[in-house]
Amino acid sequence: MANKHKVMQMGVLLGIVLGVTVGGIVGMGSFTFIYADGASYMFDDPMTCANCHIMNDHYDSWIKSSHKNVATCNDCHTPEGFFYKYLIKAVNGYNHSLAFTTGNFHEPIQIREFNRQITENACRKCHSDIVHSVDSFPEKLGALSCIRCHDGVGHMR
Repeated sequence: MANKHKVMQMGVLLGIVLGVTVGGIVGMGSFTFIYADGASYMFDDPMTCANCHIMNDHYDSWIKSSHKNVATCNDCHTPEGFFYKYLIKAVNGYNHSLAFTTGNFHEPIQIREFNRQITENACRKCHSDIVHSVDSFPEKLGALSCIRCHDGVGHMR
């Protein structure tokens, strides 16, 4: 009978520890989501990207760019498809909040290779009518990149 009582006490203690741990994680996550205005990132308003001061220069340069009237941040910086778009937004949101919270980021902010490829694919999709001509250059030139040659188009310098 004593063993059964001990097992019940351990179960209750484990339940309390698990509840406090899960509650803490959910509480901190909810606070961070609300504090960072996380719901605003579910939409396509470019002002959302300027929620963080480090993005102000990118937003201001996009306002002056040739893409202002035809593309939002999500058009160029997220992949096609509902699932992939929000998966990348979640991954990038986590990485950005971690970097900004810890102060571990390069200023000015720089695009990583994975996200650079997403942007390259977006250029190629929207400008597919001319991509074929560009890709038909001799192979000795190597792989051509839209954003290598036109890096100031979406965000004027």
